[in-house]
Amino acid sequence: MGVRGLHGFVGNACPEACTVVNLKEMAEKYQIHQAGSTPVIVVDAMCCLRHWYTPESWVCGGQWLEYLSVLQDFIKAFTTAGIKLVFFFDGVVEQKKRCEWVKRRLRNNKEISTIFQFIKTHRRQPGREMFFIPSGLATFTRFALKSLGQETVCSLQEADYEVASYGLQNNCLGILGEDTDYLIYNTCPYFSINKLCLNSLVTVMFSRENLCQRLGLNVTDLPLLACLLGNDTVPEGMLENFRQKCLSGYSSAKQNNDRRTNTILAVANYISRVLRLQQGMKDLEEMLPLRQNKTVFYRGVASYLLPGQQSPWLLQIPSLETSDKEEATMCSDSEILQIAKEQHVQAENYLVYNILSNGEIECSNTLEDELDPELPGQALIFRPIRQHIYSLLLEDSKDACSSCPIIKEWFVYFGNQLKQPELVQPIKLDIPGGTPSLRTLWLSKEAEVQAQRFNTFLACFHLWNEREELQVLENSLKALCCLLIYLLCQVDTLSLEDLNAFIAQTLCLQGKSAAQLSGLQKCWLTEFQKLKSLICKACMKSNRALQSRQRGNEFIKESESRRWDSNFQRSHQPRFSSLYHNPNQCRGPRPYSTRFETDPSDGPDDTVMLLSWSRLFTDEENILKLEN
Repeated sequence: MGVRGLHGFVGNACPEACTVVNLKEMAEKYQIHQAGSTPVIVVDAMCCLRHWYTPESWVCGGQWLEYLSVLQDFIKAFTTAGIKLVFFFDGVVEQKKRCEWVKRRLRNNKEISTIFQFIKTHRRQPGREMFFIPSGLATFTRFALKSLGQETVCSLQEADYEVASYGLQNNCLGILGEDTDYLIYNTCPYFSINKLCLNSLVTVMFSRENLCQRLGLNVTDLPLLACLLGNDTVPEGMLENFRQKCLSGYSSAKQNNDRRTNTILAVANYISRVLRLQQGMKDLEEMLPLRQNKTVFYRGVASYLLPGQQSPWLLQIPSLETSDKEEATMCSDSEILQIAKEQHVQAENYLVYNILSNGEIECSNTLEDELDPELPGQALIFRPIRQHIYSLLLEDSKDACSSCPIIKEWFVYFGNQLKQPELVQPIKLDIPGGTPSLRTLWLSKEAEVQAQRFNTFLACFHLWNEREELQVLENSLKALCCLLIYLLCQVDTLSLEDLNAFIAQTLCLQGKSAAQLSGLQKCWLTEFQKLKSLICKACMKSNRALQSRQRGNEFIKESESRRWDSNFQRSHQPRFSSLYHNPNQCRGPRPYSTRFETDPSDGPDDTVMLLSWSRLFTDEENILKLEN
């Protein structure tokens, strides 16, 4: 994230830009100079996930209560010091950064593959040095912070830009994160989350002014430096020859410096000694070898300009890609779009506004083993549900042929190289009496609408006929049953043991504090049997008979996964394995038939829970042992 190598440069070659500060003391001084104002730190939450999520069993994930406790302690440390926190999350991937997003996702796929290979080889999870953020953690964190009463914002454009803007416009005490772009933006002070000691609120503050003094630049030169060095907007390779030319002509290069350090010093020297002489008299394209890349470069420089700021390097500020998607919206109802936008910003939903505004969404990597033939990628498993949701959201946007607009999906799964978005056709819900409009579901206050909302929710899972049995359950168990029935109908390799594990895990942990989890009591067996019976009956209606299955070797070595004999493959063939091996096909739960439609030239947070940890509960006998 940010400018390549700049953090390392600041830490190794520019220590004067790193100042150890006490945030509590800074807050006290702030209140003295800003009487009546509460010091605010704006938090780049995406940079903090690794700092917050510390459980040793990170591969399995799911330590909700432990994670919630960590967040509570984090918030308490700042509120005790009189500091208010405002948390920002990424809410969109801008088109100018799509290529970089794809590169990172493909790189993450390789990291995940290495993790699973380690597990198969060593029969244990890897250490923290191979840590990868568990699936869905960012989404769960948003709701966790909101449940703890924190102001939480989901961005409408690049999150670091909104963080920097908020910090500047609200005279914040500073920004807490780990992204070198905050050294480039001319905004409030930038504090390191990685260097933070929570008990004392001591951390490192990065100084733009001291960095500029070391480089011989002005603060207004930093956006130009960032783009010349390469960042998320301007590809690093675009000006590689230019940087090499600067380095070869830089006489002050030191042999004990690494190449990146000398490159940064050389480019800064070129800006201060060569380019500044022509500043204001020539366009950048006349001073730099930009050629056909000038638009990208100009936009890169301009992207660092916060509201009301200008750059001495841009004689004319280029028109930037607007984040106000209402100009090219897919939703014809302005009120609905505005509600979706407000809920998006307030982190009350995710992806809905992106669907309604421009019909393009993405889902990042999940911890999935690409060599596991039994579990398809979660992006494919949940696609039929998404297709129904797209239809529901875009019902009022049908064309003359009564077809909903196509949705562009950038979902990461094995085999998808993300060269272009997959074009997904919305699929109409099958609800007796018709599908209620989005306006009715969102805005109507009539008593009977609550029943319509529940029926529509069930229809997304093709469970409308199970409403009477599901209706009597509490909401959390309704959601559990819908999810499990759907998964069991979609994934043929899930067995009775898996079902036992999911239900037992839910009922064991339900309503328990972290301290109580070590002393589980025999109080939920009746509820367990009731839920299991409901789910099995629903599966039978869809011609899905659950069977017990003995688990053999839990880990399949890569060399073995490609040489199973034909008899093994036939006897263990998932009923929709074609979905896994052919991303252009998908199916819905039986007895319904759905089809994933895409352009012939083609070829998430949805999450399938990892099954490995659930072997604690292999059958009802072991569940009873656990209770006792």
